Amino acid sequence: MYKENRVSVIIPALNEEEAISVVINKLIALTVDAIKVIDHIVVCDNGSIDNTAQIARDLGATVVSQNSPGYGIACLTAMSVLPSCDIVLFVDGDDSCFAEQALPLLSAIVEGNDLAIGSRTLGNIELGALTKPQVFGNWLASYLITLFWQQKITDLGPFRAIRFTSLDMLNMENKTFGWTVEMQVKAIILGMKVIEKPVDSKVRIGESKISGTISGSIKAGIGILSMIAKLYFTQSYLRAPVLKVNNKSGYE
Repeated sequence: MYKENRVSVIIPALNEEEAISVVINKLIALTVDAIKVIDHIVVCDNGSIDNTAQIARDLGATVVSQNSPGYGIACLTAMSVLPSCDIVLFVDGDDSCFAEQALPLLSAIVEGNDLAIGSRTLGNIELGALTKPQVFGNWLASYLITLFWQQKITDLGPFRAIRFTSLDMLNMENKTFGWTVEMQVKAIILGMKVIEKPVDSKVRIGESKISGTISGSIKAGIGILSMIAKLYFTQSYLRAPVLKVNNKSGYE
């Protein structure tokens, strides 16, 4: 609970047995005025062949499985089992961010914003935390979003918080690398309040499944740029969808 708001965390994870316990324990340890900040954690095991799922489960997280690969589909799967909440926090399972920096993101939502992006560009990036293709890709995508939609964007950071009702309205669909872009751009198109907060980035535990390989970097780049193009050419048809909300799971 953060300032009377129930907070749920979504962690997409693939073979993160070395890092997942670190991430979950740091989130659980977050407190403000002796009150635990995080109410619920959902981990989507995206086809791991290690002990990621069991470790997360042992630490009290709700664990769902999704064997089809893709960052977006992992997030969508986790969303399908979200308990009733006010704010959803997205965190990677590789310990590349600092859990305590979730607080400014949550504060931004409490203060009236719909979406708060943790910008690594505005923060400090540890040497080796981001590869050159990642840095360039983030710059290019941010530049295009700023150019096309006239709202300053500096990063596609996966560390982000969003109001549950706003997430509901976005009708998220992308199942792969365009997920973060889809969320940011749709929020802008629909007139939501989007803000960036500086966050620091450190070298992740384990090897990246995307930026750690040339093919992964290329696929991510194509996915991100394709999503920007798709949203640019279809934005006039976007409407805030009406979704049924189930008090138990959040979605029907």
